[in-house]
Amino acid sequence: MKKIIILSLKIFFAYILISCSYIISTGLVDEENLSSNTALVLGNKVELDGTPSNRLQARLDRAAILYKDGLIQKIIVSGGIGKEGFDEAKVMKNYLIKQGINADQIIEDNIGYTTEKSANNLKDILESNTAEPILIISQYYHLPRSKYLVKKAGFQNVKTSYARYFEIRDFYSIFRETIALPYVIILNR
Repeated sequence: MKKIIILSLKIFFAYILISCSYIISTGLVDEENLSSNTALVLGNKVELDGTPSNRLQARLDRAAILYKDGLIQKIIVSGGIGKEGFDEAKVMKNYLIKQGINADQIIEDNIGYTTEKSANNLKDILESNTAEPILIISQYYHLPRSKYLVKKAGFQNVKTSYARYFEIRDFYSIFRETIALPYVIILNR
């Protein structure tokens, strides 16, 4: 029995090591050509004072930089109503407008309360134009699962760019993604 437990622990830790390595190594790499007509910025926590959390602000800042560099033409901000009571997409749009982004180039997805829902909403927002290149902007550990879900929604030309923000919470988030990524792959087969 002891050998079985030790073997199980070795397999578990090997899986965690391999999964974490995959998530980090793929998430921390920007595509060579980030040029896309549309960027999808995935939502995150809004603070009690109605401002984007540091994680969310980093995602929005990344989108603003790419927009100002001419690499994206329009930005879809996707999120739901958080437990703090704020519409994430509306807060995101307002933040981008304050950064100098033209309001007409920002599309709100107010019902993107999960990553999968955000991915599926793209078809309606882009009127089923699944050939259009999509650039997903989120935290690096979130990008492998996000990319999988956007591709599953029918988009084949999917690129990613990570928010330049790191915190101690990333360790928890990376571990969470080692479970979430295979879960959505198995669940959606």
